Amino acid sequence: QLQLVESGGGSVQSGGSLRLSCAASGFTLRNFAIGWFRQAPGKEREGVSCISASGDNTRYADSVKGRFTISRDKRGNPVYLQMSSLKPEDTGVYFCAIDGPNYAADRRSSCNYDDMSGWGAGTRVTVSS
Repeated sequence: QLQLVESGGGSVQSGGSLRLSCAASGFTLRNFAIGWFRQAPGKEREGVSCISASGDNTRYADSVKGRFTISRDKRGNPVYLQMSSLKPEDTGVYFCAIDGPNYAADRRSSCNYDDMSGWGAGTRVTVSS
C-alpha cells in the first residue's frame, strides 16, 4: 500500500523548535516534489513549503519565511521541515503531499502546491504562548 506518513509533531512553547518528517511507505520520494501543508482549527488548509524533486528549488509561505526550512537528500526518504521560532499561529495539523513522479528537467525543478495530492494523516503541532 502506497502512503505518506508524517511525524515529529508535538507541543512546544512559543519560540521552540520541531522537525517534521514526511516518509513514503511502499515507494521512494526521490522523483517527487514534496509539499508541506497545515490546517489550523477552523481554517482552510494552506501551503507552507515545498521542495522540487531535484531539491534545487524551494518555496515558503510568507508567514514562515526565515523560520522554517524544508530539506531532502538524494536518496529520497524522508523529507524534513525544520520549524524554528515557532509561534502560536503555527498551531495546526501538518500534512505532506506529493507531485510526480517528475523526470523532465523543468518538472524536476519546480514545486506547486496546486499540483500536489496524496496527503497523509498529518501530525499535530501545538504552540503555546
